[in-house]
Amino acid sequence: MKTNQNLIDSMMLSGVLKSPKIIEAFQTIDRKYFIPQGYEENMYIDAPLPIGKNQTISQPTTVAFMLELLDPKRSEKILDIGSGSGWTTSLLCHIVGDKGSVIGLERVDELIEIGQNNLAKFQFGKHCKIQKAGDKLGIPSEVFDKILVSASAQKIPEELFLQLKIGGILVIPVQNSIFKFTKISQSKIESEEFLGFVFVPLIS
Repeated sequence: MKTNQNLIDSMMLSGVLKSPKIIEAFQTIDRKYFIPQGYEENMYIDAPLPIGKNQTISQPTTVAFMLELLDPKRSEKILDIGSGSGWTTSLLCHIVGDKGSVIGLERVDELIEIGQNNLAKFQFGKHCKIQKAGDKLGIPSEVFDKILVSASAQKIPEELFLQLKIGGILVIPVQNSIFKFTKISQSKIESEEFLGFVFVPLIS
């Protein structure tokens, strides 16, 4: 049976996983803690798996790809939209450390509880949390260094740019592409598009 290290090694070999801080997060925040019972045999295969309520835990390669684009750093304030069972939120919490903060947003009540329980396994403290998503996308009253979205939007959600600091990065799937947006100034956003991905839809 595959191990977590086998999974990490294969992602490093393919070139999708590169940064030491992200590799270390994958080693520490083992995917097995975020998989529902009954899927133990598949927890280290490079594929999405169901977590209930028509939602999935993303394919590890996709998570690694998006985290590399996001380039999270220690002490940053990060928003994780579509936290699901809490894996990406936990990976980000590990990277930002206790001087940073991560807020995971989820709209499905059962997954909020599952995500919170999974997050608690790592005892990150008050700087990391998962909460119910509000009526508006993101948290309009706050600004973040980075924003990660793990569900696919039909169109680019411009309102998230207002929640980014200057120099901040938003990584989001839009239809079947992953976009990386960098906020150069209040009026200028740079974008890069990466084709060929499939996600559950983002409902905002």
